Amino acid sequence: MSEVRLFARAEPRVPGATVPWVRTRLRTAPGTAFWLALLVALTACLAAAFPRAVDRYEDSGLRRAVEHARPDRTSVQVYAPPPSPLLTPPEREDVLRPALLARQYAEVRAQVPRALALDPDRSAYGVRTTLDIPVPDPWLPRPTGKPAEVTLVAQSGLGAHTAATRGRLPRAAADVTATAPELEAAVTVDTAKSLHIKVGSVLHLPAAGRTLPVRVTGVVTPRDPKGAYWSTRPVLRSPSLIREPAPSIDMHWLGALLIAPEAAPVLLATPGRPERFWHLAPSEEVLRAREIPALRSALASLEAGPALRKVRLGIDGPPTELTQITGQTEILTDLDEVLIGYDRFRAGVAPLVAVAAFGTGTVAVVVLLMAGGLTADRRRTELALLRARGASLGGLTARLLAETAVVAVPAGALGLAVALVTVPEGRLGYAVAAAVAVTAVTCAALPLRAAAAHRVVRLHTGREDISSVRPSRRRTVAELTLLVLAAGAVESLRRRGTSGASDDLVSLAPVLVGVIAALVLVRLYPLPLRGLARPAARLRGVLAHLSLARAGRTSASAVLPLLALLTALTTAAFGGSVLAGVKEARDQAALLAVGADARVETSTPLPSGLPDRLRRSPGVSGLSAVSVTYDAKPENGAQSLPLAGVDPADYAALASRTDIGAFAAARLREGAPGAPVPALASTATARTYGTRPFPVLLPDGSSVTVRITTVLDRTPAVAGPDFLVVNRAALNPAMSRPTTLLLTGKGLDGAALRKTAPRAASVHLRSEERRRYAGSPLQTGAEGVYATAVAAGTGYAVLALLLSLLRTAPERTALLARLRTMGLTRAAGRRLLILESLPQAVLAALGGVLTGWATVHLLSPGIDLTAIALPAAETASTGARLRTDALSLAIPATAVLLLAVGMGVGQAWWSARRGSVRELRAGDAR
Repeated sequence: MSEVRLFARAEPRVPGATVPWVRTRLRTAPGTAFWLALLVALTACLAAAFPRAVDRYEDSGLRRAVEHARPDRTSVQVYAPPPSPLLTPPEREDVLRPALLARQYAEVRAQVPRALALDPDRSAYGVRTTLDIPVPDPWLPRPTGKPAEVTLVAQSGLGAHTAATRGRLPRAAADVTATAPELEAAVTVDTAKSLHIKVGSVLHLPAAGRTLPVRVTGVVTPRDPKGAYWSTRPVLRSPSLIREPAPSIDMHWLGALLIAPEAAPVLLATPGRPERFWHLAPSEEVLRAREIPALRSALASLEAGPALRKVRLGIDGPPTELTQITGQTEILTDLDEVLIGYDRFRAGVAPLVAVAAFGTGTVAVVVLLMAGGLTADRRRTELALLRARGASLGGLTARLLAETAVVAVPAGALGLAVALVTVPEGRLGYAVAAAVAVTAVTCAALPLRAAAAHRVVRLHTGREDISSVRPSRRRTVAELTLLVLAAGAVESLRRRGTSGASDDLVSLAPVLVGVIAALVLVRLYPLPLRGLARPAARLRGVLAHLSLARAGRTSASAVLPLLALLTALTTAAFGGSVLAGVKEARDQAALLAVGADARVETSTPLPSGLPDRLRRSPGVSGLSAVSVTYDAKPENGAQSLPLAGVDPADYAALASRTDIGAFAAARLREGAPGAPVPALASTATARTYGTRPFPVLLPDGSSVTVRITTVLDRTPAVAGPDFLVVNRAALNPAMSRPTTLLLTGKGLDGAALRKTAPRAASVHLRSEERRRYAGSPLQTGAEGVYATAVAAGTGYAVLALLLSLLRTAPERTALLARLRTMGLTRAAGRRLLILESLPQAVLAALGGVLTGWATVHLLSPGIDLTAIALPAAETASTGARLRTDALSLAIPATAVLLLAVGMGVGQAWWSARRGSVRELRAGDAR
């Protein structure tokens, strides 16, 4: 035995072969991995892009609001009082020297809080007169005999902000004093045109005991006339015609003379009380909506806070009794009011955007959970076998987590990268957090669902189809809890609306309605199947009975697909209704503003042949000529109101066609000779004058006696709370001539109408007015969010049905192969697959339509779309409310049905092409 042991060759030990789990799973099901990666990438891209898109349009809206506000409101204006009279003349002159002003400008900028970024290219400083100086030269224009006045401004950077110059810029010696014999100045082209100033003109200004001649050496063209440099004080750019306070009727011109900064000490010799100023223009490019609180705090500090004290200390020095008398440096700006107005506007839009975000986000989470749940259900046998062979629950969960993470993490990173490239602006942190959340939900869905289903090792689980499984008590309690939450959210939204103290639960109201509807439909789903099964069993064919039996044996996990379908369809319907409500509100507001599809109006009578020429214009289907006067005085009193003279038949047809104050034409036709003229009136006018006859004095001195016969809320010819409408034939010939033409029709050509109309006439189109309402980036951004919500809802609904059908595709393919061995034809197999998939698809489509319709009608009282539909300064008289959009209800539901039918046809064709032998081989994985 020892010899055997001695000469025997030792066999090498072969270690146990280890099969890599993740690589094996990816090789086994590459299609599943690809579709999961695509789902995660798209969802992560949407989730990451949303916060950055919101940041982008909110920032753009803030910049637009600041740009549209005048620079005299948005600039931070620092003013220092005139030099103290206790200083010596040289000391007072030194205070106004440009070198000292430049140093103080740097100190002022250093004291501005960091939250307020400044634009040095549009900021300026200098000296100007605070009192306007009359110019006695007789060659200057005098509209009412009063001499023109000028303000002298020595502002820095004149050459850099001038596009062109006739002549040259003014000059002055560096050591000029207040006793200088002459002064050079420049004027803008507008000032030169209005005041008849030319290069070489000399203006004689009063000075201390003498006359100061100011020679104009150049006429300049501003480089950016609407910029802060020229428009912080608009008189620098354009002169103004100043009207004296009542009862005086005098007027005089006021213009600006631009002198060299070195010549500022000369202003001490004039009666203009020169003051120093520093204009700080904010940098609009770096404004961020999320930084508005810090920006308002910085402005408060500058206007009356620590920053103001530091600025005063740098310019005025330590406070003394003298500074209390002569005055201190002041800082003024209306930028904080601009920010408050924008913040109020944004506060009206943000809750509506939150509703869309919560809805789309919930649908995305449900679809991700459904994908994991369907995968766990499809692999139930495999996972149960692993548990039966000794796999621990923790080890199995970890393997499933790793297998999902290998696919989901790269896909989530890819989606984040695409979002960052697509939306380059906005905060990075929120985008990363959203993409990580999507990836985490995807990774956790399959392991947690498998862990819950395989906590206990089972050899046989029994039937778990939707017709036989009874809902558990826990599920009933959870559903009742959701029902209470949904009812509370809907009631809160109806009472409080989306503004004010609305919370996240209110934003979830549309989604919660869809969830409740899905849970109700899941409970009701077996009832129609059982009701149809018995009649189908009596039919001669087997297809109807077999398809209903198969549909009734759908797994109980079908609650997730149905939940995903209904929430997605509800979100799409709600988003489409929002967009439809916004469109209708803008159409109505534009119609009320114009009064028709087009309006041609002048303050004087129109040419007599103009109505006939306009009737022949392309697209014009109707025209009503109206004579409008806005100075009619009822009862010959001082109060005036608009009076419109119309042709009863044409105007009644216009009012009926536009649905603005419709009335019967007979209400305006005259009665017996000498009787009061019947009139249409607004509610306010009828309340004031009643139904008794009363005279109305017209601007030409004539009068007409009217009696109000019909009260209307509004009328096409006149916008406003007060109006009278009478038959034009009752007016004298001078007052009956049309001043306004109201046109209706489709595809009106604004260029053709303006070409036909007189040059003095104003032409307004309803289509152009409507486009004006959608100018704010905040509104267009919110519309884009809802359009994306509609598209995402439709896409997720289709995806939910697709995943559900793919889950049962192997079972249906195997069934079809077996039935074909029994003589089932290809056409019958195709009909069988279609009929089997239709019950769930029809239930989801009808339920989605009904749920979307109910959601819109339930939430409509609490949803005000005015903030999205109209500019902040506009309001629609009828409000902007949710409107049911038939396309948003029908298109997603139709897509679901077409996909179900298409999947059945496609699967039947593919199964027939592959043949039945391969599907019936034993041991093939399903």
